[in-house]
Amino acid sequence: MSKTKERTETSALNGLPPQERAAAPVKPPRVSARRRRPGVIALSLALIAAGGAGVAVLLLQVGHRTQVVTVVRDVQVGQVLTEQDLGQASISLDPAVKTVKADDLGSVVGKRAAVELKPGSLLTASQVTKDSLVKAGEQLVPIGLKPEQVPATELVPGQKVQLVHVPAQGETAKASGTPPESIAGRVVKASEAAPGTGIVVVDVATSANDGPTVASWVSSSTLRLVLDAQDGS
Repeated sequence: MSKTKERTETSALNGLPPQERAAAPVKPPRVSARRRRPGVIALSLALIAAGGAGVAVLLLQVGHRTQVVTVVRDVQVGQVLTEQDLGQASISLDPAVKTVKADDLGSVVGKRAAVELKPGSLLTASQVTKDSLVKAGEQLVPIGLKPEQVPATELVPGQKVQLVHVPAQGETAKASGTPPESIAGRVVKASEAAPGTGIVVVDVATSANDGPTVASWVSSSTLRLVLDAQDGS
């Protein structure tokens, strides 16, 4: 086609109204191909793989459960454990929690409760003992403490105490500088405060020779219980 003819057609088109002009073909925009760096691709794949591995480990930890021994009914301090006192549960267990595994249930049956056990709790090895809480050559003496005589520190089994003899009402104290008579003992069990009176009964183990003396102090209301410092501190 000659240049004269092209100019003629162009002029003719320009003379037409805009709505009658034929749309000229539009060329697609050029897209420049971006080179992908192999290092970036490898890093992306590694991050995806690491994320998938982390999720897998988390699912395994959540799904891993351990059969442990539980307490199904009240067990008093010093009571011998039976199979009827214990049950089993499957839980997700933190390794820091030292529970008794279900496979070891037979090893705790027949032992004594070193502390009071409550239903629904997990059993730990430290809560049971093969020894009698009252040893050979000892006697168990119950001591009733009024609210003002109960230590603020919780009385727990094994706590060492001193049983101190104080003057009875109306009696004069011993000469100044003379320490009061005292007897060493060990807490075996402490009850809850009695409703109304607030009296707490503490079972204390003493030597068989001192048991009668302690009992006489209790009956005359001339006994006070003093806690020993733990670990010698």
